[in-house]
Amino acid sequence: MSSDATVETSAPPAPATGAWAPLGHPTFRALWLAVLASNIGTWVHDVAASWFMSERTSSPLMVAAVQAATTLPVVTFALVAGTLADIVDRRRYLIVVQLWMLAMTTVLTLLAHADRLDAETLLVLTFALGAGAAMAMPAQAATTAELVPRPLLAPAVALSSIGVNIARSIGPALGGLIVARFGAAWAFSVNALSFLGVVTVLWRWRRVAPVSTLPSEPFGLALRAGLRYAARASDFRSVLFKSACFFLFASALPSQLAIVVRQQLSAGAGTYGMLLGFMGLGAVAGAIALPKLRARLDADRLVLGATLLYAATMLALAAVRDLRVLALAMLLSGSAWIVVLSSLQTAAHVSVPTWVRARALALYIGTFSAGMAGGSLLWGTVAQQAGTEVALTAAAVSAALASFFSLRFRLSAAMGRDTAPSQHWPAPTMAGDVTPDRGPVLVTVEYRIEPAAREDFLHQLHLLGETRRRDGAMQWGVMEDAAEPGCFLEYFLIASWMEHLRQHERVTNEEKRIQDALRALHRGAQSPVVRHFATATPTGTRNVTSEEDLP
Repeated sequence: MSSDATVETSAPPAPATGAWAPLGHPTFRALWLAVLASNIGTWVHDVAASWFMSERTSSPLMVAAVQAATTLPVVTFALVAGTLADIVDRRRYLIVVQLWMLAMTTVLTLLAHADRLDAETLLVLTFALGAGAAMAMPAQAATTAELVPRPLLAPAVALSSIGVNIARSIGPALGGLIVARFGAAWAFSVNALSFLGVVTVLWRWRRVAPVSTLPSEPFGLALRAGLRYAARASDFRSVLFKSACFFLFASALPSQLAIVVRQQLSAGAGTYGMLLGFMGLGAVAGAIALPKLRARLDADRLVLGATLLYAATMLALAAVRDLRVLALAMLLSGSAWIVVLSSLQTAAHVSVPTWVRARALALYIGTFSAGMAGGSLLWGTVAQQAGTEVALTAAAVSAALASFFSLRFRLSAAMGRDTAPSQHWPAPTMAGDVTPDRGPVLVTVEYRIEPAAREDFLHQLHLLGETRRRDGAMQWGVMEDAAEPGCFLEYFLIASWMEHLRQHERVTNEEKRIQDALRALHRGAQSPVVRHFATATPTGTRNVTSEEDLP
């Protein structure tokens, strides 16, 4: 079971839903500021590392490897990180990860000050820092839902994205200034200090203790449970699909912007930084406008419009050489980017229950990172073969087409789900003690339905069956009594008694709504009859306790 089974009720209700309303919650505000400072420090490190590598070696591959060492761990470790964040205390986990990054950047700083840092060591330590960042991302993202109530989750996610864009606007310029005035070693020092703020805020955070009588899932079972949930949750799959459709094509703009500035505009780093700054300002403006936009448009139309606007800015970058027009295009691209990113992240948060949230966000982060990395390589290859204008135009057209194609996958449905834990299942009736590892366990539910309600009943029951599977059932089905039409038996098989108890804690208000509809269709004098059957074996015979043990 997740370590945060009651986080939906841990924050006080908020009267406002404006863009800045989440900052009214002290812990969220403190952590937002600390993470902003840490992100600025990361950009300072990236600038210093790239510059240091360019001084130590003339190889473009080694310079590019610095960026790869930062981003590759995200794809590699995201799901592992999400699994850990769901089964351990999230606050302590984040403190450990931040201390790891503080230790790695401290070693890097000391070596640089002692003039004993070489190119290979820089890559290793940068990879270690990237691994720490990758391990922190899902837990940090999932923590947002613990710090603000659900009505403020969307603006809180938008504020997190604003922080990233502010850091992207300030960090590179600050890093360049520090490296130019004081050297790379002092830039690494700034990054090291930036982790202290996050550690301090996490240390002072008084997280609400989870309410669960069950032990945490073993890592392997938790990892499989997260993948199983994602495979069975159609709403969450819609979020992942729409994310892939956007990021794969949207990656063309940031990957080709520097080339356009240097080759098409014949300008330098100052112009490049200015355009990035306009993009960051546009992101801030877009986040401020988001609450009003959400009041007028549902999530799907909002994402469609923002994607088309972003595609138009890519066309402008491909065709226009007027710097003033390009500055306006970057401003609009930043606004469109934050609208899409915030909508997708919010949908990823609210479409999944708390027990699997960090794992789900890890899959979203992995989709984002893979889309951006893969798209950059794709459009870079196209640009090298056919030119930057062709690459940007193709990406813009593809993004527009993909946005219409992905309309069949509805974000508004995902954002409308009530995934708060309901805790409405009564404790199973047992004649004696059942050991947690006893299994498999068969659960049956008997319904009696009028002929006129048969189709409605089966439709609702199959919806419930999907939730049974994603919450742990290895098998699920429904049968009708051949001698008594209208008498239905629902059954599902779980690996062990402990896994069934976890199902009791995982059930949400969405499933309660379906079960209430099924009970309303039941025509018996009493509620549907529920029975639990545990595996029975002769004394001394090993019980079947896991999926691998089943024939």
